[in-house]
Amino acid sequence: MSEGSEAVAICIVTHDSAADLPGCLAAIAALDHRPLEVVVVDCASRDGSLETARAHAPAGLPFQAIGLTRNRGFAGGMNEALAHTRAPWVLTLNADARPEPGYVTRLLDCVRSHLRVRIGAVTGRLIRPTEPRRIDACGMVLTRNWRHLDRGSGEVDRGQFSTPERVFGATGAASLFRREALDDVAVEGEIFDPRFHSFREDAELCFRLRERGWEVVYEPSAICEHRRFNLPERRSAMPAAVNLHSLKNRYLLRAYHQTGGNLLRTFFPALIRDVAALGWVLLRERSSLGAYGWLWRNQREIFQRRRIIQGRRTVPPGMIDRWFGRSGDPL
Repeated sequence: MSEGSEAVAICIVTHDSAADLPGCLAAIAALDHRPLEVVVVDCASRDGSLETARAHAPAGLPFQAIGLTRNRGFAGGMNEALAHTRAPWVLTLNADARPEPGYVTRLLDCVRSHLRVRIGAVTGRLIRPTEPRRIDACGMVLTRNWRHLDRGSGEVDRGQFSTPERVFGATGAASLFRREALDDVAVEGEIFDPRFHSFREDAELCFRLRERGWEVVYEPSAICEHRRFNLPERRSAMPAAVNLHSLKNRYLLRAYHQTGGNLLRTFFPALIRDVAALGWVLLRERSSLGAYGWLWRNQREIFQRRRIIQGRRTVPPGMIDRWFGRSGDPL
C-alpha cells in the first residue's frame, strides 16, 4: 500500500448469512489496503447474522453492524450501509465473497493507471470455488434481448479476459465504486433503487452511471472468490420471492432506461424473451405472476422515476446502445 491511499468502505448486506460471514470478514482483515472501514447491514436475519458479524469484526478496523427490522433487500440494505460512510471509495461485497489480499489495492492501482478515464466503478476477476476453476464474473455484458449477464460466467478459467477493459457494468458482489459517482447518479437521494429489492439492482445502477458519463472498468489482476447461488440455471431452486423480484426487475430496468430507438432495435429479441418468460410463469412458476400486478399498480411511480432519470442523462442514447452485444472496449 502506498502512502496517502484513499479510504475504502467495505459495505456488506446480509440476510441469513451467518455461515458465510466468518470467512468473508477474515478475508477483509487480510486485505493489504489501508485505510479500510467495514459496514455490515443485516436485513432481519433469523440465523444470528448480526451477532456473528460483531463477533468476527476484523481487529483494528473501524466497524459498524446495523440491524434492520425488516428485509429491505440488497438495494435497501446497501443504501443504509452507504448512509453510514463517507469514504471516497466503496467496495460492495457479498457475504459469500472472499477477496484476495491485493484485491482492493489492484482495483485502485487500475484507476490510478488510467486517470484520463472518468472511472465510476472498477471490478475484478470473480472466480467460483470449484474444480476445475470456473469464472463467476469478469464484468457485465448486455445482450440484444435485454439480458445482462456476468461476462464469462461458468466458463473454465483458462486465462481468458486477461486484459483490463471498459465493460458495460459491474456486479454488486465485489465491485469498487467511486463515492462521487454514486452521489452523482442518485435519484431523490437513493443510490440503489429500493424498488428492485434484490436482483438486477447493480445493472440498473450501471445504466445510470453510464448515462451520466461514468466508465466501468474491469481489472483482471484483482481476484475474488465468489460462491454464487443465484444463477439462471438454478431458478427452480431459488426462493419464490427472489424469482418474483427477478421477473419484476426485468421490466423495471427497461421502463427506466429503454429509449425509442433502442426499442426498435431490440424489439423482436426482447419480445421473444418476454413471451417465453410469460409462458414459463404460467406453466411452471405461477408464484411470480404477482410481478405483473406490481408493475401495473406502480406504473405512475415508475414513469415518474423514468422522467427524472432520462432528464438527468448527459450521454446520448447511442453511446449506451453500443453496449448491447458488446463484450468490452480497450482502455
